[in-house]
Amino acid sequence: MKRFKLLIVLCCLFIQSSCITQAKKINGVSFVASREAIDGKHVTPVVNLNANYAAVMPFGFIKNLSHPEVVYNIKGQWYGETNEGVKQYIQELRKKKIKIMLKPQIWVWHGEFTGYIEMTNEADWKVLEASYSKFILEYATLAEDVNAEIFCIGTELEKFIANRPDYWFKLINEIKQIYKGKLTYAANWDEFKRTPFWEQLDFIGVDAYFPVSETKTPTVEACLTGWKEHKQVISTMSEKHKKQVLFTEFGYRSVDFSGKEPWKSDTNMIEVNMDAQTNTTKALFETFWKEDWFAGGFIWKWFHNHSRSGGKNDSQFTPQNKPVEALIRKQYSQNE
Repeated sequence: MKRFKLLIVLCCLFIQSSCITQAKKINGVSFVASREAIDGKHVTPVVNLNANYAAVMPFGFIKNLSHPEVVYNIKGQWYGETNEGVKQYIQELRKKKIKIMLKPQIWVWHGEFTGYIEMTNEADWKVLEASYSKFILEYATLAEDVNAEIFCIGTELEKFIANRPDYWFKLINEIKQIYKGKLTYAANWDEFKRTPFWEQLDFIGVDAYFPVSETKTPTVEACLTGWKEHKQVISTMSEKHKKQVLFTEFGYRSVDFSGKEPWKSDTNMIEVNMDAQTNTTKALFETFWKEDWFAGGFIWKWFHNHSRSGGKNDSQFTPQNKPVEALIRKQYSQNE
């Protein structure tokens, strides 16, 4: 009898282990908002990529790094960045069975880094907190209304979080009263180790722009080596918090030195290098997609008008109409 019970336990453990190993990855795209509504022809290329998720990204705006007011849904804002546009995009993506991460983001005028948003006095901190809460809770409500599978509570806001941790714990509780799906936060690659509230969320979210190679055209092997130290830190965080890691953004530009400082969108970097983009991306897939503690990620970035996006002369992040697109398609097909 004891041997029979032991056999049942072992079978259950084997089945559970198999389910974890075979679990679907989040094979996502960061679906860039445009000035116009989308329809099926804009979503079909996402399906053809074998993607199963899209991050839809409404925007709020701040005048400068020490300005406390977030404005959004304003006149002149692009349609896809507004409440109405978000709903319409999600509706069209849903028709093709694409799941959703709703990821509201802040844009500081002139493109200054959001991680440096920091107020100079208590009064302004209070204004910022109230303003950000209004912004994020409105989208939490929208996420619940449209049954978004994941809601991202913020993107790369390290100084805001470091200065006001109590506010963020309170905000997460308020979000949970509204939205019942999975929660994450998109921490910058050099921030996630210090983010204090992973225990309150479902995924450890990382914008994965880790430096992996300093060469002009990095090889896959060099990038695999470059990932080793970073991977150890990431996996340790997953183990510590008993949470899967989700790359809320990942990707490389098709440009020389793509693995050196992958976060850079410097317009002076114009030397197109498709091999650099492909090799760095391949190494990232080989490093993470086989790991059970890794949930998947969202490629940065995917434009609605596929036929006019990317291409052989483009040095920016999008993989569209570049050799790396075929690599992503193949990788994303493996977890269908």
